[in-house]
Amino acid sequence: MSTDDRRHMGHALTLGRRGLGRCWPNPAVGCVIVNEGRVLGRGWTQPGGRPHAETVALAQAGSGARGATAYVTLEPCAHHGHTPPCAEALIASGIARVVCALGDPDPRVAGRGFALLRAAGVAVDVGTLAGQAREDQAGFLSRITRSRPMVTLKLASSFDGRIATASGESRWITGPAARRAVHGMRMTHDAVMVGGGTARADDPSLDVRGYGAVTQPLRVVLSAGLNLPLDGRLARTAQQVPLWLLHGPGADAAPWQRLGARTFEVPGDGAVDPALALQTLAQAGLTRILCEGGGALAASLLRAGLVDRLIGFTAGLALGAEGRPSLGNLGLAALADGPRFRLHGLRDVGGNVLAEWRLAPQMGAAGQ
Repeated sequence: MSTDDRRHMGHALTLGRRGLGRCWPNPAVGCVIVNEGRVLGRGWTQPGGRPHAETVALAQAGSGARGATAYVTLEPCAHHGHTPPCAEALIASGIARVVCALGDPDPRVAGRGFALLRAAGVAVDVGTLAGQAREDQAGFLSRITRSRPMVTLKLASSFDGRIATASGESRWITGPAARRAVHGMRMTHDAVMVGGGTARADDPSLDVRGYGAVTQPLRVVLSAGLNLPLDGRLARTAQQVPLWLLHGPGADAAPWQRLGARTFEVPGDGAVDPALALQTLAQAGLTRILCEGGGALAASLLRAGLVDRLIGFTAGLALGAEGRPSLGNLGLAALADGPRFRLHGLRDVGGNVLAEWRLAPQMGAAGQ
């Protein structure tokens, strides 16, 4: 691949990230139209999933698209939905070449977009900055290939791994810069998820604050019995910010439905099964979930191998053995049984340490 191809694809990837958390169930795609070295059109998937990136970029480029190159971060769609296929739009515009980072594993596309372009005489090159694109599309790819969203588990703890004192005091272990960073992370995920224990103990809002008018992520709570406070912040704001509740059989969902929440019954006994919960959320369209606790839900996700990324904020504070641990029981019999992640990044955030850990990649590039 040429230096120019890498540069323009990097531009398209940067644009595509603007859609993260805002365009589910569609992927967050970026597109740049270049003719004779000049950028004539730029686009990214718009909130709600449409218009698509290619449509936005082509509208900007106009007649300049004829003979140009389109840099697209994911294979152009080939199926008729609410809008015509992007592959057909690229062909109709007179685009001469398409440079794409990844194929789309969605069965409705899966190489058909590339085939349409090639059949129309458009040159197609696939694989430019594929690794970066795969990372950006991790949530969409997970939903399509694993039938569950990508899960990021966020924990904020003391140096010795505690999230509260023995009495339950936890505000604030980390500083304001770390809390602002968490709000930024919420914006790049489709939903923020907690367990019923956290919803009862902390009365959280789970919204984004401090960034102006933004598209708010969904709030998701897993609570087998739906024994959540009907006068809490989540209940009071259910009409303004979407609230989804996943519960077990027999729970009375009617009061929450009247408040404006969407409820999902997950089969099983006792606690809500995290794997079934994630399958339910994927079927409803979610691709990226930020789990913010508590310890029992976090442990259940780790036990089941359902965590893809770990975000840890660590404060220079010690709370001792009497403090509340950040994780519940993992039921480990041996050190080798513990889930392991590889370090992806480490930085200072207002005097707290932010560490990001990731599982080794499990998904290969989609078909070309």
